[in-house]
Amino acid sequence: MLSLDREDILLAAHASDWRDALQQAADALVAGGRATPDYREGLLAREAQSSTYLGQGIAIPHGTPDSREAVLATGVRVLQFPQGVEWHDGNRVFLLVTIAAQSDEHLDILRALTRVLDRDGVSERLASATTAEEVLSELGREVVPPRLDAETLLCGFPARDRDELMLAGAARLRQAGCVSDGFISAMLAAQPVALGQGVWLAQSQQDVTRSALAIVTPEKALETRHGRITALACLAVDAQQGQHQPLLERLLTLLEEGAGESLPGLSASALLARLSGESATAQLAQVVLLNAHGLHARPAKQLVQAAREAGEQHGAIPALRLEGDDSGVVSAASLTKVLGLGARRGQTLIFSASGDDSAANQAALSMMVSAVQAGLGEAVEPLADWRADAATPLEASEQQATGDTQQAAPAADSVVPAVAASPGMAIAPCWVMRLPRFVYETRSDAGADREAERLVASIQTAREQLLALVNRAEGAEMAEILSMHEEMLGDPELFAAARESLDEGHSAEAAWWSAIDSAASAQENLADRLLAERAADLRDVGRRVLGVLTDTPLPSAPETPHVLVTEDIGPSDVARLDTTRVRGLVTALGGATSHSAILARSLGIPAVVGAGPSVLAIADGSELIVDGERGRVSVMPSASRRARAEEAIAGHEQRQAAAWESRMAPATTLDGHHVEVVANLGNTAHAGDAVERGAEGVGLLRTEFVFMAHPQAPDLATQTAQYGEALDALEGRPLVARTLDVGGDKPLPYWPLPREDNPFLGLRGIRLALTRPEVLETQVRALLTAAGARPIRLMFPMVKDLAELRGARAIVDRVRAELDAAYAAEHGQPPVRDVQVGVMIEIPSAALTAASIAPEVDFFSVGTNDLTQYTLAIDRGHATLSAQADGLHPAVLRLIEMTVSAAHAHGAWVGVCGELASDDQAVGVLVGLGVDELSVSSRQIPLVKARVRELDLATAREQARVALAQPTSEDVRSALEALLEQGEPSVAEVTSGAADSKADSDADSDADSSAASNGHSPRESV
Repeated sequence: MLSLDREDILLAAHASDWRDALQQAADALVAGGRATPDYREGLLAREAQSSTYLGQGIAIPHGTPDSREAVLATGVRVLQFPQGVEWHDGNRVFLLVTIAAQSDEHLDILRALTRVLDRDGVSERLASATTAEEVLSELGREVVPPRLDAETLLCGFPARDRDELMLAGAARLRQAGCVSDGFISAMLAAQPVALGQGVWLAQSQQDVTRSALAIVTPEKALETRHGRITALACLAVDAQQGQHQPLLERLLTLLEEGAGESLPGLSASALLARLSGESATAQLAQVVLLNAHGLHARPAKQLVQAAREAGEQHGAIPALRLEGDDSGVVSAASLTKVLGLGARRGQTLIFSASGDDSAANQAALSMMVSAVQAGLGEAVEPLADWRADAATPLEASEQQATGDTQQAAPAADSVVPAVAASPGMAIAPCWVMRLPRFVYETRSDAGADREAERLVASIQTAREQLLALVNRAEGAEMAEILSMHEEMLGDPELFAAARESLDEGHSAEAAWWSAIDSAASAQENLADRLLAERAADLRDVGRRVLGVLTDTPLPSAPETPHVLVTEDIGPSDVARLDTTRVRGLVTALGGATSHSAILARSLGIPAVVGAGPSVLAIADGSELIVDGERGRVSVMPSASRRARAEEAIAGHEQRQAAAWESRMAPATTLDGHHVEVVANLGNTAHAGDAVERGAEGVGLLRTEFVFMAHPQAPDLATQTAQYGEALDALEGRPLVARTLDVGGDKPLPYWPLPREDNPFLGLRGIRLALTRPEVLETQVRALLTAAGARPIRLMFPMVKDLAELRGARAIVDRVRAELDAAYAAEHGQPPVRDVQVGVMIEIPSAALTAASIAPEVDFFSVGTNDLTQYTLAIDRGHATLSAQADGLHPAVLRLIEMTVSAAHAHGAWVGVCGELASDDQAVGVLVGLGVDELSVSSRQIPLVKARVRELDLATAREQARVALAQPTSEDVRSALEALLEQGEPSVAEVTSGAADSKADSDADSDADSSAASNGHSPRESV
């Protein structure tokens, strides 16, 4: 990022005109070795396109993309003109911030300068500055903005009196990190002031770290001994920074509009819009910003020009705000205000117009939407996950429902490459599942109350449908997801948002979809994979209610066996599947670790994902062969191809049956090398089922399920009982428990976190746990207490280096010492414990520094799902790239090899608990790399154990060697397939070469020996 230093500032310059000023600026860049003299032409060319004047006497000249060849090194020069220079657009410039940039680094400085533009007297102070330090201070003074956003609002709070509202507001500010406990104490003694219209204000400066405003509204207006209450505002005043005045102004503006009495019943988003200055009667239009670098100077100027033209032509100048943002409503005709919003590509711009002429307002809004969609003077490309404007949900639904595609269907007897997602092979006619078409009127004359009754009844029917699905769902994970869907329907915020639209005359269908689409769009714009999946869940729930409202049946599968083909598949879709009829699954989107792939594996259905849009054009009834092991779809196969597939299916069924019969036998290679095969669990209740399927233990217990199942943090007794349930079912088998792994991408409702642009790279896993050590301490205490003398393995998630491990391990050591001391005091002797401590290797830095971590752990467990996406920089939920997120990529395999080598050198063992562990092609590679344990879903345990028994160590090592030598994951899979076609050695061949095999096996056990010198294997605790 570009930054300013005192050496970059030249004071007391003088220029005869703006061209002379640009020449001096160019000369300064040349003298500093930043550019060649040709760069001046780029500065002039930029001014010819659009003035670079920002405001407050500041201009930021910079070159065009064509002039970047004249840039020698990125840099900046600031020239002060105390007498000012008349710029070519009529403004007077006192400061030139001239930039030479080889890409778009100037955008950082531009965003920083927009903070300066709102301060009074800036131009005068810049013109009169006599030292470089004064200029730097003025430009770089950091002002912490006041806080007022959805996280400081609490709507529909079930309070009984004023004090409860006040304390709720204070608690909201503490959760947002704006105040500490002293502020809450001050609120207890505060005397709120009535502002009118039922709105009260309480404020304090005590223990305030940032000016902020919390507003709490009751479920309905309260009649108390103090008077009528429609809302209570809690103001935190930072005396040093100030900045609280704008918060008061927002509150007073709302009262000036007479909106106080209508606050109860508003959703948080609606209340925030009112506080931002948006009128309750304003007409709205919204559009997604597509410009690559957001609203920087050039497109912002085009937008401002469009707003001014709208005012001239229609008498209505639109206002602008960002969806889901707390920066407020600004005039779309103010360049400084528009730049100050800092709008980014993918964010939704919401324009509003409040004039008396409805037609003129609509025309002005249409001009703004058209200008943004046209690119604001720049070439733009649609988002990869582009969707229709949320203001036209009917059109979006119709577009999705038609299933129309420009792709041609694959030819007969052709093979479509895809990503192997769930093993097995299936042959059956296909059924392409398409979204239904919902036809409804957007406006209704029946009245808001009647439409609200229809909506309430339809939501209740949808909830009953979901509860029925929960009761017959296969597996607790599916039931849990569907239960979440049912809870979504009870979200009062969704209904409140829909009710607003109903009051404006919209039909129940249009109001409901508007609320759903707005909530889903906000999540898609503000977060990554998990929130994007949550948005898909919201739309899934929304379509269910629309189906009830419009009496439109959801897609109904045929009664005969079939292969399901769909764009993607969600939990609600899976719950409706009749697994006795669905022989296979093909999706156009997704990767091997995507939601759809994991769901298919959980049901044991052969599946491929990421097959591309052409599969959606296949005619219903066309016969398909789904190869879930090699990742292929054969369309309308020839007789010979079908015969080969039938033979393969028969062989697979025999293999499954044999695997089930021998599921309790250990997973030992043909030459006697044992690999533990254990289960991944998302719930302690599933431990018994895992043992029944042959699990030798649990390799990953996702303990966050305990926390997500409760409205507040579970106490010690609750956690101890839950963990004890799994340990009881395992009957002495080891349990690897991953400590709480939540964060910005999967938050807990009672552990609020600040919004992050990229939660996958933010506060999550062990980083988050170490900010609340008391939560981690309680969990560790519960795990150790539940285990007693039984084998327990504590595993920390998202560890990046040794420092984080040491911080977490210190808590384990302290808790264990306290428990041991208490036991010894009661029983007169120390307890017998079987405890190991390890870390998940899911961040590349942890694999690269495994040699420094290994001496201080007992084991590593490689989480290949996250390790793959972090290594390849591909979100495994990305609609188009996820198919490339393959754990068999040689870069990922190299990291696993490094991890195994470091662990074995220090007597530690290594497990793999990601989806790669159950990938049929990967099992041999992982065994060949020296992995000691494979942790897979319970359904996969018999087949994975059988696969290990088919190998010998020499063959596995050859597979690993070949895989590591390939340049891409595609080459890895092709090379492994070639090895398979050459044939693996039979039992007789291995026996005849026993001497050679034993030598290899002995070499493999050297690392084990270093840990076993005292009689213990690496999997045992000392």
